[in-house]
Amino acid sequence: MSLLRQPILLLAKSDKVKNLVSTMPVSSGIVTSYVPGETTGSAVDASAGLIDDGLHVTLDFLGEDTLDRAQADATVAAYKELLAELARRGLSGRAEVSVKLSAVGQALPDEGEKVALENAREICRAARNAGTTVTLDMEDHTTTDSTLEILRNLRKDFPETGAVLQAMLHRTEADCRSLAYEGSRVRLCKGAYHEPESVAFQDKVDIDKSYVRCLKVLLAGQGYPMIASHDPRMIQIASALASRHGRNHGTYEFQMLYGIRPEEQRRLAEAGETVRVYIPYGQEWYGYLMRRLAERPQNLTFFLRSLVSKK
Repeated sequence: MSLLRQPILLLAKSDKVKNLVSTMPVSSGIVTSYVPGETTGSAVDASAGLIDDGLHVTLDFLGEDTLDRAQADATVAAYKELLAELARRGLSGRAEVSVKLSAVGQALPDEGEKVALENAREICRAARNAGTTVTLDMEDHTTTDSTLEILRNLRKDFPETGAVLQAMLHRTEADCRSLAYEGSRVRLCKGAYHEPESVAFQDKVDIDKSYVRCLKVLLAGQGYPMIASHDPRMIQIASALASRHGRNHGTYEFQMLYGIRPEEQRRLAEAGETVRVYIPYGQEWYGYLMRRLAERPQNLTFFLRSLVSKK
């Protein structure tokens, strides 16, 4: 199944496949398994249900690699609408937002980093006014330095802004050491992008070993680790490391994707752990869906069956 990962990621760039998927109604079954809807209302309703079950959430308005300034501005407006609605419904105490910088201008020619910083700052301000915060999602390795530089600038005024690091990159253990300071919120994930061997581990065993090394750094540090994994073994290792370092519940959290291992999410929450569910929403769900399939190729059989079924 791991051999399917790269072909699936390549399919994510195919407009023909995207059009086929989006026009086949049966395929919506797997789409809605991972994305609760396209509107602010659907995302907030999904958040409310999870919060009622004792979970926390982070919401991502889908979209990336924006090359249009107006689209970047529209993404900012969507986040501001979302944050206002979360506050209005009294959910912001358990809900934050995740932002991809390429969706708010990072990829624009010439002034992309400046635009992304300005737009991210506007979202951070809206989040603070709503009583919550922002985490900057990490994208492919070509954006890592830029994203961390924007993070450093944002944390001057919004020190609560979260970071994301991907264990599959060779550099990430060192980045964990740089960010494991008091007040620093860091989400550690394995990584969902197809990266070259020159910058990233390719073998699952090597990625897992890197993830554990990074966990050790973050849980031994002074920051607030956010452990993003569905892997039962990684969750067990993280719990053991947290105990070894005298971490009490609430000084770290587990994070999982919407629709993946919901029973485990609730089990951990019932055991006293803080568990945050990553909720994506919006019309630009295709690239997100394909990355999830690449991470869990066992879902591909069901997905392909849905494409040829009219029922």
